[in-house]
Amino acid sequence: MAVARLGAVCRERGPRDVATRLRDLSDWIADDMTGFEVELEKLVRDESVVNRSAHHLLDLGGKHLRPACVALATKLGSDFGPAARDLAVAVELLHSATLLHDDVIDLGERRRGRPTARLIYGNAASVLAGDWLLVEALKRIRRSGHHGLLARAFETLDEMIAAEAIQLENRGRINLNREDYFRVIDGKTATLFRWAMLAGATAGGLPADQRAALERYGTHLGAAFQLVDDLLDVAGDPRVTGKTAFSDLHEGKMTYPLLLALERDVSIRRLVERLLRMPPDEPLPLRLRARVHRKLLTTGSLRDCRALARRRADDAIACLAPLPDGPGRTALATLATVPVEREG
Repeated sequence: MAVARLGAVCRERGPRDVATRLRDLSDWIADDMTGFEVELEKLVRDESVVNRSAHHLLDLGGKHLRPACVALATKLGSDFGPAARDLAVAVELLHSATLLHDDVIDLGERRRGRPTARLIYGNAASVLAGDWLLVEALKRIRRSGHHGLLARAFETLDEMIAAEAIQLENRGRINLNREDYFRVIDGKTATLFRWAMLAGATAGGLPADQRAALERYGTHLGAAFQLVDDLLDVAGDPRVTGKTAFSDLHEGKMTYPLLLALERDVSIRRLVERLLRMPPDEPLPLRLRARVHRKLLTTGSLRDCRALARRRADDAIACLAPLPDGPGRTALATLATVPVEREG
């Protein structure tokens, strides 16, 4: 799980207090996450190209932060039972479905350090695999017995599609503004974290005010996660992130560090335009990427992107005020450090 992996990194590179808290968090929900993984493994396998395409992605593993959100929110009330496990699997399937679709839309070639499903099985199989996972997720939400969550899941999907449409309309352009950027990350990323927290809180039987607080927490957590994703796209180690540097820009998508740099140094516009004009099947020139990276450093865009991610993580922690003191609240406060500290 991502929490355990991040704890190992922190033990090696510091800060050690974060590593200790992450280890405690991981230990607290270890059995719950094992139960989630066992349930996820039960997903039907057959020899159809659609099924193999879906399992290609699922078998690569992942951070599983969204299922962890379900588990942590549930444990603030009741225990992590069968309904909560169904919801944890559902949010992972929803997330995986969007990744399969995104890779087709973006012509993505690498996912979690491996070739994308679309490269191995084709675009059509990858789209249908995403559709299959989406249906499986909705079935599990219905099976959980918390019918209000199914309606909210449809709202979440609607938000994700609307955000994807904004991103699609602005693909390959430099005119994406901050307002549109935050609408995109709220719809594409934060909304699913928000639903995961609501799902766990509902399964745990928490009162309305605490459910609302956890939804707000999920919104800020998701935004922090995406901001660091943007940062890692332009400044991360590909061996750790599992994706080529500047791959978002290569797909025509503007990220927050680039938006900041463009606001602060007009000369970077010409460099970004050259990268955007590169054919999607050709690698971006290393020297050109290095020039853009230097601009991101000199303008302070990388630093300020990380700082905003930290502020959103702090905002997430502040949302926990209505919750009673205890291991659950402490664990969620610790979880908010995951997006900011991660390197992949």
